[in-house]
Amino acid sequence: MARGHQKLQSQAKAQEKAAKAKKQQGHSANEQKKAAQKALVHVCAVCKAQMPDPKTYKQHFENKHPKNDLPDDLKEVS
Repeated sequence: MARGHQKLQSQAKAQEKAAKAKKQQGHSANEQKKAAQKALVHVCAVCKAQMPDPKTYKQHFENKHPKNDLPDDLKEVS
């Protein structure tokens, strides 16, 4: 078991190693949430749900709001 100066050196080395591992790991949870939010660009006109692409938006609209008319921007989406 390390004591004194050797213990401090070991702690500093472990802290440095942990910081490197965290940096290599990538984005933090907050940054990932922000990136995911940026990807959700289409918003449903009826329920305000957010979707990443027009195809998903069209499927959502057809399934969740069958009585409503399809918006003009979704009519051309296949």
